Amino acid sequence: MSRRRLLALTEGLSDPHRGKVARNLLKYKPEEVVAVFDRENAGKRASELFGFGEDVPVVGSLDDAAEANAVVVGVAVPGGVMPESYVEIMREAILRGMDAISGLHDFLSGYPRLVDAAEQSGVRLIDLRKTATKRVVSREGIDESCYRVLTVGNDCSVGKMVVSLEATRELIRRGYDAKFAPTGQTGMLIEGEGEPIDAIPGDFIAGAVEGLVARNQSHEVLMVEGQASLVHPRYSGVTLGLLHGATPDALVMCYELGRERIHGVESMKIPPLADVIELHERLGNVMRPTETVALAINGRKAAPEEIDAERERARREHGMPAADVMRHGVGEIVDAIIERGVRIGKLSPR
Repeated sequence: MSRRRLLALTEGLSDPHRGKVARNLLKYKPEEVVAVFDRENAGKRASELFGFGEDVPVVGSLDDAAEANAVVVGVAVPGGVMPESYVEIMREAILRGMDAISGLHDFLSGYPRLVDAAEQSGVRLIDLRKTATKRVVSREGIDESCYRVLTVGNDCSVGKMVVSLEATRELIRRGYDAKFAPTGQTGMLIEGEGEPIDAIPGDFIAGAVEGLVARNQSHEVLMVEGQASLVHPRYSGVTLGLLHGATPDALVMCYELGRERIHGVESMKIPPLADVIELHERLGNVMRPTETVALAINGRKAAPEEIDAERERARREHGMPAADVMRHGVGEIVDAIIERGVRIGKLSPR
């Protein structure tokens, strides 16, 4: 199709956390987002709701988004179930000739109303998490000269995708041939390819990641987007599959300043960061030598002075670079990534 002109649907959920799909599209693909749909906030600018998108209007009628050629579900909701109010909005958009895109577990193709509307209008229903991938790990055909870096975390939703994207951009700026390898719905929307890891049966998770690596191993550096955490009781299997499928040379540990309990399972405390680092390294080293090279602090709920203090504390306590990429930039983290790559003979200094 022609260049995407996206209408991001965030009806009733227009905040940076629940509307994180829209927020990241506004940050990393601003040229593609023509409007945000939310009747409660119509008349505002997207930047007022998400921090990005100063030139992007929030609309409450599809008449005000006539230049859009695709509507995308811009929210991430518990269980991945489409809000009922979204179905009719998307149906109307489809009947107006827009493709429909969703990264929810609840597939567009599972709604007869949407299927009928798409057939009538001749447009596509694109379910990012709908995949037929059934590859098991083979450990064959992998080019070991490709330097692989995986972002990991002490919980879910701590910024692994953002760190991966920012590091990729900085590596490219410094002259390295780097590629972002997405493993989640938002990253796939941004990059245009990837593997929806949390929608793949357990036996095939590591194989799907290995396939993602194999497809992109012509690049000098591969930044693989992490998911969840080994200490999250709901999603640890996804993290382990990623770790063993990507066989990373280096890890970047992400964590949110001030978060003490597991997201969604608040009865569980997050273990000390040193223990989480050691666990990821131990399980990663089952497959190949790896080490944590830097810490990425998510300070979204903290004051600037608190973030700066945490940065210094983390450096002292863990003996490695630490930074909040939104406040301090990603330079120090990328320095550490490059240093590890040079040390193991996969990168040369630039």
